[in-house]
Amino acid sequence: MQDTAIKPRAEELTGKQSKVLALLVSGATIEAAASRSKVNPATVHAWLKKPHFADGYRTARRAVVTQATATLQAACSDAVSTLQAVANDATAPASSRVSAARVILEMSLKSFELEDLAARIAALENAQEAKPKETGQRWQQ
Repeated sequence: MQDTAIKPRAEELTGKQSKVLALLVSGATIEAAASRSKVNPATVHAWLKKPHFADGYRTARRAVVTQATATLQAACSDAVSTLQAVANDATAPASSRVSAARVILEMSLKSFELEDLAARIAALENAQEAKPKETGQRWQQ
């Protein structure tokens, strides 16, 4: 992971805070991160309650998840190819072929459902934005 991904607000973090943040994001426990950074675990707990540190930690964790999601998305094509190969392999057990076919169908349907929901939400948002703002006088009688 790039250093910038784990120091989102570096101007507000001390060197020890940045080190603790990097260790926490890489999977260290609070106690281990504190020990390796030569700070008391209670200090790390206190830092986690401070907005600038908590925001940095949340941003860094989000960056890790974003990277993991991108890696998963990149592997989707291979996964679909594998499912197709199993579904089409006449020598594979019938249960494996049916299972692969079921996953292909379920994921395809789910994809359409998500696309439809996204389109409906976008249409509702557009309609809401186009609607003139009500003054609230209707509720004052």
